[in-house]
Amino acid sequence: MNRRNRLTILGIAGTLLLSGCASKIPAIISTPPPGDIRVDEVQQDHGRFIDSAIRWGGDIISVENLTDETHIEILAHKLNASGKPLSDSRSSGRFIARIKGFLEPEDYPKDRKITVKGEIREVVEKPVGSYPYPYPLVDVDAYYLWPREKRYHRPYYYDPFYGPYYDPFYYPYWRRYPYYYW
Repeated sequence: MNRRNRLTILGIAGTLLLSGCASKIPAIISTPPPGDIRVDEVQQDHGRFIDSAIRWGGDIISVENLTDETHIEILAHKLNASGKPLSDSRSSGRFIARIKGFLEPEDYPKDRKITVKGEIREVVEKPVGSYPYPYPLVDVDAYYLWPREKRYHRPYYYDPFYGPYYDPFYYPYWRRYPYYYW
């Protein structure tokens, strides 16, 4: 085999390897629409943004099934480059995502992250407590329910047989596993 054939095979193998690592996020969710419209902008100026394309996301507050559609109330957060809501960002308001058909509320529990893409249809007022709150209503074209993040907890661990230099009367302090300094 000559050098050129080896490089061709190596290039094909590398392409196949990288394509296996491709994201499962739909392309329509990962690409933002032109313009960056925020929820609070729509709440302040109702008529200006009607029929505008948006990509918003956040934490699910509630799910309400109606006759032929489902309304998901969402607490909006900033999105990262792939469209995932950032947990540590400050909320920009609430909105309602209107999805055609029935969605099982147990599959869309409270505090789960979701990203929707669609068009703003209107702004409806619903109470939050006793405060009348303006909700932008979005007709959803595509949505993505993000998988739950796994959190790992490392407990404190005390190793009674800590190394050859361990003396319980000289150094009886607890250390966090596995960070040893010897």
